[in-house]
Amino acid sequence: MPLLLLDLDNTLVDRDAAFRTAVVDFLAEHSLPASDLTWVMAIDASGYTARHEVAEALTDRYGGVVPTTTIRTLLDTGAADRVLLAPSSRETLGKAQADGCTCVIVTNGRTVQQEAKIRNTGLDQLVQGWVISEGVGHKKPEPEIFQAAAATVSLPLQGAWVIGDSPHADIAGAHTLGLRSVWVTDGRAWTQASYRPTHVADDVASAINHAITTSG
Repeated sequence: MPLLLLDLDNTLVDRDAAFRTAVVDFLAEHSLPASDLTWVMAIDASGYTARHEVAEALTDRYGGVVPTTTIRTLLDTGAADRVLLAPSSRETLGKAQADGCTCVIVTNGRTVQQEAKIRNTGLDQLVQGWVISEGVGHKKPEPEIFQAAAATVSLPLQGAWVIGDSPHADIAGAHTLGLRSVWVTDGRAWTQASYRPTHVADDVASAINHAITTSG
């Protein structure tokens, strides 16, 4: 059975929903306009904006009424403390494990934050390992982080599947290495012309099931 290299944020877990909830709580706690939710989510850009840039933007806007340490806490633990693993994802990971697949999480981000998400959701009991960009010194789509993931479980990278929501980080990374991939669409249309995923799926459970049932 194949090696499955699985993205974490907005693939295995809905990171944006967790962060959105954290921001709603933050705004309410400090009597800030609820309408600022849209602004904060845009600045955050699904976690792709550098944390120090988000912190600076929030400090500039709220620094007069919110301590810097509180803003840092929002960014460091807001999503990690609220993130959930969907029952369908939990069930499918269990099936993958039972079928003999080896599942490794491959995620960009800071080690403390990403490991908190993995442990808080129980993903640490459902996968065979994980690599985090801060810990290995390389980030997706760089080949080295995928190579590190395979090395974590002492398996060859050849024949692995990459499953993720990011065209740039996940699917381009798989394309560079000649690996099969499943893009988790979340209702989006594919727009890249120079490369394509092997398969597209509406959600991560469907993506994992495709990889399990596809031979070759």
